[in-house]
Amino acid sequence: MRTKKESVVLFWSGGKDCALALHEISKHETYQVILLTTVTEEFDRVGMHGVREELLEAQVRSLGLTVEKVRIPPACSDTEYEARTETSLTRLKELGCRRCFFGDLFLEDVRAYRENILARLGLVAEFPLWGRDRRKLAEEFIQGGWKAVIVCVDTQALDGSFSGAEYDSEFVGSLSRGVDVCGENGEFHTFVYDGPDFASPVRFQRGEVVLREGRFSYCDLSLA
Repeated sequence: MRTKKESVVLFWSGGKDCALALHEISKHETYQVILLTTVTEEFDRVGMHGVREELLEAQVRSLGLTVEKVRIPPACSDTEYEARTETSLTRLKELGCRRCFFGDLFLEDVRAYRENILARLGLVAEFPLWGRDRRKLAEEFIQGGWKAVIVCVDTQALDGSFSGAEYDSEFVGSLSRGVDVCGENGEFHTFVYDGPDFASPVRFQRGEVVLREGRFSYCDLSLA
């Protein structure tokens, strides 16, 4: 008799850490993963990462999963973000989801924030990558066959010329001391376009690089 799978939620940015988290939880064959992604209204782009929604959809198709989109306004307040996220999570809870997974690595305040939101809804937060050595995680990602491109750079931490670069050994080796190799402090964000869990690579092309808020350097990607 086939065992019914448990539906679980993975908070998905499209970047490398959540891709590694997905790989970890996919080892549990009893889980049916539903991705949850924040998309900014008006721009139709993934929050913070600035990736076009069409690329998110291509990712999801290649992964063979489904995605729940939390649409938020530009310059969204924490209160509005929480309200809209809770609406989506409540709907998913009604479908049987009880666990939510995150790709966070070590920021205690971020973890506590996520746990508090879920606790209000009676949901459990889990962090499959928590506390792991970041340099080893970076090596695992690169050597494991994943491919990612840098889509956003905080120019207060890293030179804006890295926007649009591949996340590879050369990039990691060029990072100055104090810059986290996984970008956990927000130094940079990535878009994963291929890897062990992808049926086929997401084909994209690089566009213009734009500086926003006088600080964040975004490389625009579009479907090839």
